[in-house]
Amino acid sequence: MPKIRSAKTTTSAKATTSAKATTPSSFSFYYHDSPAWQILTWSEDVGILKWMLYIIVLFSLFIRCCIALWGYSGYDTPPKYGDYEAQRHWMELTLHVPIEQWYYYDLDWWGLDYPPLTAYVSWICGKIGSAIEPKWFTLDESRGHESPDSKVFMRMTVLASEYIIYIPAVYVFVKWYYKKSTQKERLLYFFLIVMQPSLILIDHGHFQYNSIMLGLTIWAINCYFYGYYVIGSMFFCLALCFKQMALYYALPVFFYLLGICARDKNVGLNLFLKLAITVIVTVGILFFPFLGSVSDLQQALIRIFPLYRGLWEDKVANFWCALNVIVKLREIFQIHVLAKISLLTTLLFSSFPSYVTFCLSYYSHQPSLSLCTLSAVSMAFFLFSFQVHEKSILLPLMPITLLIGDEGWKMSKMVVWVNSVGLFSLYPLLKKDGLTIPYFVLFGLYNWFFSSSLSSTLFFRSTAFTTFSSSKLSVIAAMLPLSTYMPITLFHLLELFLPPPQRYPDAYVVGNVVFCAGWFGMIYLGLVKWNLETLKQLERERVTDTKKVD
Repeated sequence: MPKIRSAKTTTSAKATTSAKATTPSSFSFYYHDSPAWQILTWSEDVGILKWMLYIIVLFSLFIRCCIALWGYSGYDTPPKYGDYEAQRHWMELTLHVPIEQWYYYDLDWWGLDYPPLTAYVSWICGKIGSAIEPKWFTLDESRGHESPDSKVFMRMTVLASEYIIYIPAVYVFVKWYYKKSTQKERLLYFFLIVMQPSLILIDHGHFQYNSIMLGLTIWAINCYFYGYYVIGSMFFCLALCFKQMALYYALPVFFYLLGICARDKNVGLNLFLKLAITVIVTVGILFFPFLGSVSDLQQALIRIFPLYRGLWEDKVANFWCALNVIVKLREIFQIHVLAKISLLTTLLFSSFPSYVTFCLSYYSHQPSLSLCTLSAVSMAFFLFSFQVHEKSILLPLMPITLLIGDEGWKMSKMVVWVNSVGLFSLYPLLKKDGLTIPYFVLFGLYNWFFSSSLSSTLFFRSTAFTTFSSSKLSVIAAMLPLSTYMPITLFHLLELFLPPPQRYPDAYVVGNVVFCAGWFGMIYLGLVKWNLETLKQLERERVTDTKKVD
């Protein structure tokens, strides 16, 4: 006869089981009293956790719609307007101008300067919009058109593209990358990623379609994880042919695939040829209309890579712009010299993470594209490459944010902080667009939702900073976020109550550039140090495997 446990024993066992089921992992415990975690815990208690995915998606949609009610780049600022007019004009252009003339037509009025996939998406959106109201996209006559109904349509194109490409890509990523986490933890990670404030404000405030490029890149990462290397490469080529800034990810992707091909000599050459054909065919199809003559292709490439614009245009929080405060680079060097210096510097600072990427894919038992090497290289490109825009910070922020739940990544607890620095670097641009209030609201909302307490928001825990410091410097390292949030607060207070000196009208913008560039440099060094530790760990595993074989 089976032994019957007492009621007390049964109750105790149930309590233990319940405790195990609800206790978060060591990483999630870091967020155990954050509002986001408390909401998910409450939903689990009342039995609606399975519905929280849909609630999170709807809430993120609500936030995006609220941001879309504000201004955008160039709102009511003739004669040139801004990025909103550029995107609208490309829809107009692709509808009415022969395809071979797309990169030639009226370059003074927001000439097309993105790869062909952007133009094709603009054509599709223009087709749909012109079917609703043709006057929105009448050639030349619709320039500067800002009617309320057309603005609703334009905003909807951004929302639709994000929820068709980016949001599903993030969901699939979280589902496989954090498959060992609990459902509640995965919902937390998904919530944090889709609420990334910089992407929301740039795409739905300033007005762009960065989520398409980022979404295609995440789909490529998803495919690589499952071993669909050819399909993943096709997705990455689509990302490159949508926005050329996806080149920030090109080196890690290349060395990852090279390592995959090199590790298995029997099928490696075959896979390499398949990948090469995939890249050539995908890019060739997208560029096919411009291959009719050398001049057409050359014009497209000149527009896509505008070296004539100089090292940078607007002030951006990268190394060159910050250095220019002391050394007037553009006065000392010609453009072609700066381009070569920038190229060599970018390759230099990208070389070690790229090497680590190759080693991981060649020697690891279960190789996958390292998000940390992807973060390091894209941050190096942001800091040192040619013609960087403020909005390009979105590229390193994407892989960094995806690592939010990775307990093996020592900087994972700093993801909210890194996103806050990235958002602050965009403040001058957002202020210009009239998005100051949305900036402050999302800055506060993001930190409140995903920070466990005020103390951890300001100080964080010293364990989060082991990437930057040894144990002897842990106290100093623990103060790093304090030395970030306090200056940011002081910056905004001074700007509000103290006008800049007449002699230096851009003093606050320059201060923002120098401050953020310094922190981005620190983040890059932290990423490189993590890559070094990963390489050492990989070498230890190889030594252990060799001893087992012997």
